[in-house]
Amino acid sequence: MENHIKSTPKDVFLHLFNIVTFYLSVIGFITLFIQYINASFPDSLDYYFMNIANGVRWSSSVLLIAFPAYLLTTWFLEKDLISIPAKRDLKLRKWLTYFTLFVSAITIIIDLMTFVYNFLNGELSTRFFLKVLVVLVVAGAVFGYYLWDLKREEQKTKVLRILAIVSGVLVLGSVVLGFFIVGTPSEQRNRRFDDQRLNDLQVMQSQVVDYWTKKNALPTKLADLQDNISGFMVPTDPNTQIAYEYNIISPLSFNLCANFAGSNLTDSLVNREPTYYSPYDNYQQNWSHDKGRVCFERTIDPELYKNTPAVPTKF
Repeated sequence: MENHIKSTPKDVFLHLFNIVTFYLSVIGFITLFIQYINASFPDSLDYYFMNIANGVRWSSSVLLIAFPAYLLTTWFLEKDLISIPAKRDLKLRKWLTYFTLFVSAITIIIDLMTFVYNFLNGELSTRFFLKVLVVLVVAGAVFGYYLWDLKREEQKTKVLRILAIVSGVLVLGSVVLGFFIVGTPSEQRNRRFDDQRLNDLQVMQSQVVDYWTKKNALPTKLADLQDNISGFMVPTDPNTQIAYEYNIISPLSFNLCANFAGSNLTDSLVNREPTYYSPYDNYQQNWSHDKGRVCFERTIDPELYKNTPAVPTKF
């Protein structure tokens, strides 16, 4: 049969597109659940891991696009196989099937090796165990499915429809789960606005302190901080464009206020990530805030921030 049928450009396109979208879906699914595990079981030693929400968004995006494309091309391929059963013996189809079996088998072996190594090294945490389990289950499912597909003789079977429905529900449920971790798109947008507000306040705080060290007095208003030489422009609220609030409390104390869309005090999965400090926040002061108007009071220590007298310019 193989000698009487050859791959057409349509066959090449469908098989390659199908396998690529399948790999993307598997990678996206594994990455998505690894991010969920990272969020649920944070590692206190992982100081630089701050991209859980971003990882969830990317993985969800990959799944929402690649997986439906995979199901669609699978449907086209099955429809083609039913009308022309001889295409089951196409070299391209067999090469891609055996290659996928090879990749999934190697993934299982490496996953188990990693598990044994970490177990013998005494570093088997719940976080690590769950990650190994996710990779093992997904790789095992891929290997089992393609092995079954290679050996099956029935051209038309209800198993494929059942698998498509189950996997579709699983993928959709996995993506929906992300809303409970990273929030809805509107919540994410508000969180980015709040991050920008904190960054603006940190920049202005640094400028206020620098102003005091040079002039031995706090600026009377934020506009005093603008400098045409350095190019510093006082920022405004990124959403409303309203000026931030600045108040002098005493000769050495001041506060900066902003209206926040949400709170970063909630004990959610995302908020368990290691706290991010801006490079402008040199002393890692507390920038925790609730929803609404919040003021951050700061007091300058004259012993810590020495005044720098201006050097007169000679002409």
